[in-house]
Amino acid sequence: VRYTSKLLHDEHADGRISGSYQESTAPVVKAGYQFLEASLRHKSELVVFEAAKALCNLPSAEAQDLSSAISVLQLFLSSPKPTVRFAAIRVLASVANTLPRVVSKCNEDLEALIGDSSRNIATLAITTLLKTGSENSIERLLKQISAFLTEIADEYKITVVRSLQKLCLTYPSKHRVLVGFLSNFLREEGGFEFKRSIVNGIISLIRAVPESTESSLLHLCEFIEDCEFTMLSTQILHLLGELGPSTSAPARYIRFIYNRVILENSAVRAAAVSALTKFAASCPSLRASIMTLLKRSLVDEDDETRDRAALSVATLEEAMEKFPYVAPPEDAEDEELPPDKPAPEDPASVVLLEGLPMSFDKLERSMKAYMSTPVSMANADPITLSTLPIVEDTVADLKKPETDMDDMDGDAVMNGDAEAPKEVVDPAAVVYEIPELASLGRAFRSSLPVPLTESETEYLVTCTKHIFQKHVVLQFSVQNTIEDQRLDNLTVMVDDSESETFSASGEIACEQVKYGETKNCFTVMERSDDAPLSPSTFSAELRFTVVQVDPATGEEEGPGFEEEYPLEDFEIATSDFMAKVTVPDFRKSWENVGNAGEVLEKFALQFKKMEDAVTAVIDFMGMQPCDGTGAVKANAGNKPHMLHLSGVFVSGQQVLARAQIAMQGDNSGVVLKIAVRSEDEGVSRMVADCIR
Repeated sequence: VRYTSKLLHDEHADGRISGSYQESTAPVVKAGYQFLEASLRHKSELVVFEAAKALCNLPSAEAQDLSSAISVLQLFLSSPKPTVRFAAIRVLASVANTLPRVVSKCNEDLEALIGDSSRNIATLAITTLLKTGSENSIERLLKQISAFLTEIADEYKITVVRSLQKLCLTYPSKHRVLVGFLSNFLREEGGFEFKRSIVNGIISLIRAVPESTESSLLHLCEFIEDCEFTMLSTQILHLLGELGPSTSAPARYIRFIYNRVILENSAVRAAAVSALTKFAASCPSLRASIMTLLKRSLVDEDDETRDRAALSVATLEEAMEKFPYVAPPEDAEDEELPPDKPAPEDPASVVLLEGLPMSFDKLERSMKAYMSTPVSMANADPITLSTLPIVEDTVADLKKPETDMDDMDGDAVMNGDAEAPKEVVDPAAVVYEIPELASLGRAFRSSLPVPLTESETEYLVTCTKHIFQKHVVLQFSVQNTIEDQRLDNLTVMVDDSESETFSASGEIACEQVKYGETKNCFTVMERSDDAPLSPSTFSAELRFTVVQVDPATGEEEGPGFEEEYPLEDFEIATSDFMAKVTVPDFRKSWENVGNAGEVLEKFALQFKKMEDAVTAVIDFMGMQPCDGTGAVKANAGNKPHMLHLSGVFVSGQQVLARAQIAMQGDNSGVVLKIAVRSEDEGVSRMVADCIR
């Protein structure tokens, strides 16, 4: 059975299966499926289970392919043997993730297992029912679960909580019932991990189902009234400060927050002061009353709390003096009331609500890059955020907590076991060490190394492109893999005869490369002001002197001779001049840039898969995907995919792009519709022309 299952998996991986297994005409697939179905009638219980499991695990199986296996597993649910019941329900639980309707015919048998003496079986029964249940059966299920949850350990409770979160996404109209059910267990006995799973679950639901925001925030407010976990209290207070001011009645949350200032420890008091400050900065109508509360924290015994209160009070007093709040008349209609929002130049809004344009990690890297540039430290101009070097997003920068519909346990939000971030080395540091290149100034960005030789050749050469405002410095890293040779006076001759945009203006040779060493030589390409940026391909040749040496001693064994070694062609593309920098709020940034410099284009691309097309568009543009749009969702089918991209061009303009990628019906490729925005229409045009 297992061998047959492996054969069918291999057939699917090789693309020889499409559609139903039952209707397949391929001989191996047909015979394999028929054998597995026949094994369901074997006299051995173990063989029957293995066959059912193999059928349920077939990749891309349709509902009709699994019906016989599901019927057998349904019979196993009533087996007197706990191991058989557990094995059957575990397979059904995995099938319910992808085909819940197929498993729903077992719901009556699953409900009977909620009271099973084995907690593992009971927990799996509940989580499977939550995946297969209908909208009408939710209330009945919750009643059964509530009695069960009080009797089991926290680890089982956490599993049930995660299933409830997914159920709420399946039936958003039931969010009040489900959030209320979860919040009830916040007030019950339970450890930190259990409470954290519920809090993170409610927060994830707020992000995914916005209409649940107000009721969920009130449940969380009631929880922090009697919360023994500092980390959960500070997390909820931060969430209140972020979402509370935009609700229909922000004032209702002030009491809950201020209670934390009076009753809690120093960490929670500091978080409560920050939350109150955000309410005051966002809602001018509440400033006077919140100021009274904040001033009481000016004499707090904790330095952090006191300092936060002092900064908030000083900033709010300045804002209230410049923009005093004028209350509307008492008899004014709701439609006549002005929006309770701060003025555009309100200092409280600017100082207390607007975040830094980059994270502290990126700020640190940008400062280090600034300090390592030869000319920067001698410059008398003050350092501002706009004068600091652009630093691209690393993989670590992009690993931020996001709502994942398939795994919303929220551990990413508060993971105390996270690894320390690795120090990011500036690739242009090797260029700054060369005095002859100091006049070029600061590098805008550096590309990843591109191999120019095969990995098995005697000399390994890679090329890294360092982009400057008017120049491109090509760093050729050469590794010598021949034991009895030393390479002297290495240079790379770049043929620029076919390029109108770039011309080679200088070379810096490498003195020598011994066996096993990797050294760098450089070629400087000057960019023409007259020609627009366009992709340019160059041929290159490595030139050096070969000196025969004794492998043991390294002594020379004869005179050297000149050698030329052809390298693979390389390209300087427009995307090389684009820094991959994400934006915190793509929609807001898109609207702020405006459509004055917008360019619209439509392309037909020859890709058979949506994933390949998305990856190619990102590579063509050289920009950073935003809002998690860089990956196609697993269950998207053939729906069009929206891709949001952001970056900074070498001239300093922020560039944003929105692309819609759609599969053509006859499987002949994809259609790409793209809009590129920046302040300069010429830059938008160059970026749009990156698609090839």
